[in-house]
Order: sequence, then C-alpha cells, then structure tokens
Amino acid sequence: MLLLLLLLQLLLLLQLLILLLLLLLLLLLLLLLLLLLLLLLLLLLLLLLLLLLLLLLILMLLLMLLLLLLQLLLLLQHLLLLLLLLMLLMVLLLLLLLLLLLLLLLLLLIIIIIIIIMLLLLLLLPLLLLLLLLLLLLLLLLLLILLLLQLVLLLLLVV
Repeated sequence: MLLLLLLLQLLLLLQLLILLLLLLLLLLLLLLLLLLLLLLLLLLLLLLLLLLLLLLLILMLLLMLLLLLLQLLLLLQHLLLLLLLLMLLMVLLLLLLLLLLLLLLLLLLIIIIIIIIMLLLLLLLPLLLLLLLLLLLLLLLLLLILLLLQLVLLLLLVV
C-alpha cells in the first residue's frame, strides 16, 4: 500500500516535470515565431535599402548628366571667369558623385550582410521547428503513458 502511494507520488512528480517541459517547449515555439517575425522585419529593411539604393542610383545618373552638361558648356564658353566657375562646379559635382558612390557601396555591403543573416535564419528555422514539434509529441506521449500508469495504480489502491 505504501509502495503504491510512493509510486503515485513519483508519477505525479513526473507529470509535473513533463508539464514544465511542455511549457518550456511552448516558450521555445514562441521564440521561433519571434525569430520569424525578425526575419520578416529584416526582409522589409532589405526592401527599403534596395529602394534607397535605386534612388541613389537615379541621383547619381542625374548628377552625371549635369556634369556632362557642364562640360559641354565649358567647351562652348570662352570667358575665363565663367570657365573657372564651371570648373569649380565640376569639381564639386565629382566630389558629390564620389560620396554617393561610397554610400552605394556601404548600402550594398549592408544588403549583403542582411541577406546572409536571412539565409542563415531560413536554414535554421525549419530544423528547430521540426525538432521542437517532435519533442512536444514525445512529451505528450510520455504524459499519456504516465496518466495511464497513474490510473492503474489508483485502481490497484481501490482494489
């Protein structure tokens, strides 16, 4: 009789442990969902960065066009003062173009890093999810077995 009660207590402890593990698994699933949300946010950031990149490219093209126009004016113009002014403007434009180019390179680097992070997350996420679901199934099965054992012990106690 005492042994049966002891077994019953042990079963209850095991059930409690399994329930705690199930809670932990649910928390891990929540963490995975948050990871997925982070992935979506990274994708959104990537799209925004690509849009910014496109805008910068358009701006660079416009600046190059302006530079070409200034060179054309320079060829047509013979006045010395205007020539100096135009040359100064051309230097400023070239500096601006250089700055834009550096910004574009930085943006490309950020985009490449984000893509690498997203690929890593996409590779790890399904594996983690599958592992967690298998563990969840196993724990639920163990809980069911323990409940059946508890039922048998209670029946033995009654009889």
